[in-house]
Amino acid sequence: MATLKEEALAYKPPQTLNIADLDVIPVDLEIYEKEAKNAKGERFKFKYVELNGEQYRVPNSVFEGLQTIIELKPNVTKVRVKKIGTGLNTRYKVEPID
Repeated sequence: MATLKEEALAYKPPQTLNIADLDVIPVDLEIYEKEAKNAKGERFKFKYVELNGEQYRVPNSVFEGLQTIIELKPNVTKVRVKKIGTGLNTRYKVEPID
């Protein structure tokens, strides 16, 4: 059995990563929706995918970019998402892999 100290050191708070943290994203991943609270305590909803037991948030602009790619390349199976900027200036670029 672990001690309080060991548990505290091993503890990782639950967090949702960003889809741009992945190197390769299969386009057939199932989308889920979740509700959370921001720093001001206001509720908001966001969409995410699960991969290898982790949750990755999918910004709306990623859906827009992927839609364009699918229109041009309907058989795409994998993409990559690049995150550019920070905060309110964050932009996402979706690129086909195959």
